[in-house]
Amino acid sequence: MSTVKIAPSLLAANFACLGEEIKAIEPFADMIHLDVMDGHFVPNLTFGPLFIKALRSYTSLPFDVHLMVTCPDNYLTEFAQAGANIITVHLETCENLPETLQKIRELGCKAGLALKPDTPAETLSPFLHLVDLILVMTVEPGFGGQSFLTDQIKKIQDVRALVAHSDYSIVIEVDGGISPINAPAVIEAGADIIVVGTAAFKGDPSHYAENIEALRH
Repeated sequence: MSTVKIAPSLLAANFACLGEEIKAIEPFADMIHLDVMDGHFVPNLTFGPLFIKALRSYTSLPFDVHLMVTCPDNYLTEFAQAGANIITVHLETCENLPETLQKIRELGCKAGLALKPDTPAETLSPFLHLVDLILVMTVEPGFGGQSFLTDQIKKIQDVRALVAHSDYSIVIEVDGGISPINAPAVIEAGADIIVVGTAAFKGDPSHYAENIEALRH
């Protein structure tokens, strides 16, 4: 059995009954992944801090909040107060990345750093001492349901090597197009956490346990 952690993405859940969706998948998940998009950094709009605050009472699982926004510093305090446990920002969006990562930690959250598919792993090196989590995107950020980019397996391996040769305890998360077919390769490449949308919420809630187990094995 794999020890990989599973983070279902609410982007693929039924938005008409998100509280019930969280309750249904909670017994089988390790955390809940929340994709925040602003329509600028990525061509899509999702939700903000009030949305996350409203969902916080439905579960005690960690909230893994991925900020795909152009000015993340403007919202860090609000997301932390709304109930985020992990806040991940994009290297590509921060004017002063060390300051942003330090502020996330000061707010009591774990600091994550995400890489788009075309951003090389080595750009992480100067920031490893400030990071608790690295998120490797295996699709272009913006929309759910995209196909997995197989060339990103090499980047997961590169990130794993960077972490292994550092003195820091950093977990590696992978997000985008993951299914039971490609999950083994993602885990073998070095993922500690896999974010899954459609693969987790496929079918009605009676299938969620089966969906998650297929990913773990």
